Amino acid sequence: MELELHQIELTYKSLRRRDARRAAQLVASICEQGQQSPVVVVEQAGQPGRYVLIDGYQRVAALGRLGRDTVNAVVLALDEVEALCLTHRLEGAQRRCALEEGWLLVELVERHGVSQEKLALLLSHSTSWVSRRLALVRELPEQVQDLVREGRLCPYGAMRHLVPLARAKRKDCERIVEALTKRTTQVSARQLGRLVLAWRSADAAERQRIVEQPLWYLRAEDALAAAAAEEASPERQLRNDLEAAGAIVRRASRRLDDDRALAKRLPLVLDNVWRRTQLAFDELQRRMEARLDGGPGHTEGRLRPEEQGPRHQGDRARTEGLQEHGAPDPA
Repeated sequence: MELELHQIELTYKSLRRRDARRAAQLVASICEQGQQSPVVVVEQAGQPGRYVLIDGYQRVAALGRLGRDTVNAVVLALDEVEALCLTHRLEGAQRRCALEEGWLLVELVERHGVSQEKLALLLSHSTSWVSRRLALVRELPEQVQDLVREGRLCPYGAMRHLVPLARAKRKDCERIVEALTKRTTQVSARQLGRLVLAWRSADAAERQRIVEQPLWYLRAEDALAAAAAEEASPERQLRNDLEAAGAIVRRASRRLDDDRALAKRLPLVLDNVWRRTQLAFDELQRRMEARLDGGPGHTEGRLRPEEQGPRHQGDRARTEGLQEHGAPDPA
């Protein structure tokens, strides 16, 4: 049947987390093809003409964004508890995350007074499953759950990393999350894992810094990782080698200048070493020219000095004179 949006109560909106990508896809799909599947509602007790939305919150939100006034709906002849449990069982591939399941269970236990044993039967799960989901929600600070609902915190990261942190020291968990709320983009599970791992391995003073400035810690760690990656890159390693080679050459030159008597002993002691060093430098120069200048003898080779002494400067002057006055007549 077709219902007007103002007839629908969004009682259980807080049981599902916001998915911006899914919401955008729904808006585009409804705009192009219309509403493809109806939402699920039940009649509100004691309120004729009013309905409680059970399933289809994102579809209703998409229709509202498009300025639509009506929605196609299926009305179940069930009470709210039965309808919520039925839609949960029928969700199939679009299963809720563990936190969303926990929110549903807390709602059914605290709002509707359903026992854990009855919930296990209604949802086709064990009482242990119900107990674990309830504990998950009750252990996680409400601040964290709100960020998950808003789509600003990865649910897996919250469950995997922040639940153990909350068990260990709830106040530190709350302070880290409070600082993370200043970030506009979603904090990934990996970033949460890095923060909690650093917190676990830190001393008291370092923990205090992580708790007070978690975003600063993430930025500093990213900068260190980027610097380490650059240092480990082949380009950086080659540059370091060339700089080291240059420093060694300059140091050898200074030794020659400092010890004049060394010139007399040099042919006897270092002749073979020097020749091997020359060959190594020649090979390095040849290969660098091939990479940088298109091959040995390139006309614009950056490794060859532009000026080699007075003789070359005179040659340049004579060349400039020929260009200015013209080459002499060979006859």
